[in-house]
Amino acid sequence: MAEKKLRVTQVKSQIRRPADQDKTLRAMGLGRIGKTKELTDNESVRGMIFKVKHLVEVEEL
Repeated sequence: MAEKKLRVTQVKSQIRRPADQDKTLRAMGLGRIGKTKELTDNESVRGMIFKVKHLVEVEEL
């Protein structure tokens, strides 16, 4: 069975946000508005997305 993927795009800046949110974006491979990454859909990635849900857009592939 193929792994599910999520396409995560940063749509807002991390400036003036808590440091842990900035570090979460960096751990996901983001850090600039408009940058997109395809990540494996698992619990840890879902938790990171939940933490910065106001800064990113997510779509299932």
